[in-house]
Amino acid sequence: MGLTSISMAMDEFYAFHSNYTTRLVLHLRDSKNDVVLAASEVVDLLQNEQVQVIIGPQKSSQALFISDLGNKTQVSAISSLTRFFSWREVVLVYEDTAYGRDLIPYLADALVEINTKIPHRSVITLSATDDQVKEELYKLMAMQTRVFIVHMSAPIGARLFSIAKELGMMSEDYAWIMTDGLTNIVDSFDSLVLHSMQGALGVKPYIPSSKKLSEFSVRWKRRYIKEYPNGEPLEPSIFGLWAYDTVWALAMAVEKANGSCRVFKVIQEEKFNGVSGEFHLVDGELKVSTLQVVNIVGRGGRGIGFWTPEHGLRNSLSSINGDLSPVIWPGESTKVPKGWDIPVSGKKLRIGVPLRDGFHDFVKVEIDNVTNAVKVTGFCIDVFEAVVKRLPYAISHEYIPFVDEHGQSAGTYNDLVYQVYLQKYDAAVGDITIRANRSLYVDFTLPYTESGVAMLVPVKESNHRNGWIFLKPLTVDLWLGTMAFFFYTGFVIWAMEHRINTEFRGPPSQQLGTMIYFSFSTLVFAHREKVENILSKLVLIIWLFVVLILTSSYTASLTSIITVQQLQPSITDVQELLKNGDYVGCHNVSFIEDLLKQLHFDKSKIRSVRPEDYVDALTKGSQNGGVSAIIHEIPYIKLFLAQHCKKFTMVGPIYKTAGFGFVFPKGSPLVDDVSKEILNIIEGEEMEEIERKWFGDLKACSIDAKTVNSVNLTFQSFSGLFIITGAASTCALLIFLALFLSKNWQELKNLDSDKTAWQRLMSLWEYYNKKDLNSHTSRRNSVSNEKVCVNANDKNYDSRQESPGVETLRVSGQCDGRANRPEEISCSELTSPNSDAVLEVVPH
Repeated sequence: MGLTSISMAMDEFYAFHSNYTTRLVLHLRDSKNDVVLAASEVVDLLQNEQVQVIIGPQKSSQALFISDLGNKTQVSAISSLTRFFSWREVVLVYEDTAYGRDLIPYLADALVEINTKIPHRSVITLSATDDQVKEELYKLMAMQTRVFIVHMSAPIGARLFSIAKELGMMSEDYAWIMTDGLTNIVDSFDSLVLHSMQGALGVKPYIPSSKKLSEFSVRWKRRYIKEYPNGEPLEPSIFGLWAYDTVWALAMAVEKANGSCRVFKVIQEEKFNGVSGEFHLVDGELKVSTLQVVNIVGRGGRGIGFWTPEHGLRNSLSSINGDLSPVIWPGESTKVPKGWDIPVSGKKLRIGVPLRDGFHDFVKVEIDNVTNAVKVTGFCIDVFEAVVKRLPYAISHEYIPFVDEHGQSAGTYNDLVYQVYLQKYDAAVGDITIRANRSLYVDFTLPYTESGVAMLVPVKESNHRNGWIFLKPLTVDLWLGTMAFFFYTGFVIWAMEHRINTEFRGPPSQQLGTMIYFSFSTLVFAHREKVENILSKLVLIIWLFVVLILTSSYTASLTSIITVQQLQPSITDVQELLKNGDYVGCHNVSFIEDLLKQLHFDKSKIRSVRPEDYVDALTKGSQNGGVSAIIHEIPYIKLFLAQHCKKFTMVGPIYKTAGFGFVFPKGSPLVDDVSKEILNIIEGEEMEEIERKWFGDLKACSIDAKTVNSVNLTFQSFSGLFIITGAASTCALLIFLALFLSKNWQELKNLDSDKTAWQRLMSLWEYYNKKDLNSHTSRRNSVSNEKVCVNANDKNYDSRQESPGVETLRVSGQCDGRANRPEEISCSELTSPNSDAVLEVVPH
């Protein structure tokens, strides 16, 4: 194929450029697919023929001095294919030559970047016999990985696929990807080889269709048949196209260099559109930016998509979404291979399960003494079965109890996990906690239960019947602070309302009662006194907001106390156990004992308690041969509380763990798929149904120790509110006093200055205690026929205080009242001139 393209290029180039003064002369050598012979021929051409340019060889294994052929581009395309089909493991199959080895480091790095594992590398020598190739393929069949990336030259690659077909490895569930070394010349293979490659994928440089290419293909096939009349008809491959364009580029460079030694420099500057597309060398390599993905179907490769550095995989160059056309996989299957399978050496997945001596709702193993039939049930088993049903492929599995020859447990949970590492089991299912030390030699799925270690403790006798429990929501400082602000707010409003609001006047005892009653009635928003001063209204609004927050918080806290104290734990903290020197219990087959030692519990204070003895041990307590608390994982405690909720409760978690998970060997592809389905089950209703089936209601008895200590409200919790209302009240009072002094300054100056300080203070109080008849409230209530009754004997009465339009009636005795528009009134004389009673004004 290469020779036909080269000789054809020579003839057509000089026929088209007959005026050129230079000519290329060919010196042909056949390396016979031998590396050593190829090197010898190169030396002969350079020394004896003194050639200036060598075209070829086709394989880098024959070129000891050849530079990188630019295969890094296809590495990215192959890794994109692997990620597109979600394959997490691949096996590299390549020939043991420089050509085979050169690409592998780049390919391995690209796969690592997308988190694809390479569990095995299969290296096959060019001299390997068919039996040796079969032996290597048998090794691959015994592995679980079913995705193979093949990087080989034509002779050994053709043999590999033929033998793989013979062994049944070109069937459903297998996936094969070829590099361009095979994909480029797949059309040149005979029909038997092509038949063995059906369903494989490959990548190769994309050659855009053009009129020039179509016309070239017709001429090339005509010439090839003429030169090889007995050969099988072929289509020109990418090698044939590149050979043709190379001769044209070389011939033009020689002409431009005029036969000098500048050919190397000139050819690197050449740029033209040849039959293979744009011919342009970048850093000595032919620039290839677009790769085509082909599917070997029928007589050759069928294009299913493209890969470009800018857009990655696409089903067409004009498409913007990353997709591929449908693929026909080995075995004529249209279903994407999952990339792995259980090795043919095992028919079922062997799953180890623990033999428990308690908490059988998690895992229960029953072995028939006669038939030895095994029946495994429990919460963990149901979860695993639900996961398996959701997988997009079927898994045949069997449960194998972890028991010895006597039917007893063969060891601890660590021992069971280690059996998976030793490949005695393919997986382990049960109440197996995800632990860091275990994950060193096995892989865990995501957890399917709640994580953490907690304390199981007895419940205190409830004290919610205590007659003084209503005081508990607020601390002492908050009670005292709230009462102080009640009095202060009431005093401020009384001070601002006293001179203008009759509801805040009267005898001192009545005024004190009104002030206290008004402030406390705001607690239930039942105050009936109407305030008149705008400053009083502002203070009252802010205070009512504070009262609303206080009452709401008090109600919520009291409700929480009454509810929580029904499950008040006897122990709320691990440190309390350590401080008191109490005994604690744990299950002897779990890791909890080691955990307790890490928490500084003395070994003598740790007692092994079986699940069926939990009630008895906790009831007795540390002083009577029992324990004060049992430390265990949360799922076990919740299961226990489902049946003993009234007498015991859970406190915690006190320690973080990852929960229960399923165990698989390191690198198992099942881990990701099972973990994904675990998430789907947890997020749906199926997990709740499984929990209710085995555990009942698990939500009623859980309590966090922090809740017990956080129900009381402190003064600090509302300090911001008290600052706001206190500042508002104080500012309003100061503004009121400033206005009072400025309005009455002249009258206050006329007070007797010769009196003592106490007498002056009392005079000031007497003046302040008078009703402000000039206030807007007095003016609002003054009408033309209103009559006011005053004490005629009052020496301090100033007629100037009389309001216009108001008739003043002077009577013996003391009075303070008004009549609203009676036609005639009489003022009944008081029996005591010093009485504080209000004069009764009645209409005739």
